[in-house]
Amino acid sequence: MTITEKIKTAFERNAKALSLRPAVGRGTAVTKVRVREGLTCDIEDGPWKITADMGEKHGGNNAGPNPGVFGRAAFGSCMAMGYIRWAAKLGVPVSNVEVEVQADYDARGEYGIPDTPVGYEEVRYVVTIESSAPEEEIMHVLDQADVHSPYFEIFKRGVQKLRREVKILETEV
Repeated sequence: MTITEKIKTAFERNAKALSLRPAVGRGTAVTKVRVREGLTCDIEDGPWKITADMGEKHGGNNAGPNPGVFGRAAFGSCMAMGYIRWAAKLGVPVSNVEVEVQADYDARGEYGIPDTPVGYEEVRYVVTIESSAPEEEIMHVLDQADVHSPYFEIFKRGVQKLRREVKILETEV
């Protein structure tokens, strides 16, 4: 079985299972982030352990990528994987996909400078795809993947509900 056949089989199997039992597709993902030293954060999600930090000029230790890198990486990798999955499902040959995420920002907002919005002003993504298929088939793959991408929606419209919970633990002085 080729990798494309494996992806297509998994896609179709999961789509069928979710259609028959929608509750299987619902859950809560949990990622824990703990500040270790200064701004350095240890991130755990299941078996994965990664580190985030800020560069030294921002007061960090430069021990890992900053949160913006992880956010752009989440978006770009979700899009790239989606293109490969939808190409496999639709039978469109694709030999390579690259997604470049470009995000315009104004750092003044995160430092509390008045009248400066926080976050990205614009995000662009450039898709480079290698395929022997006609352009219309490739564009159909890209359109289907975009419409069904969770991170496309998160970046486009944000999260519908964002709620903070606080637990305060007493420490000895």
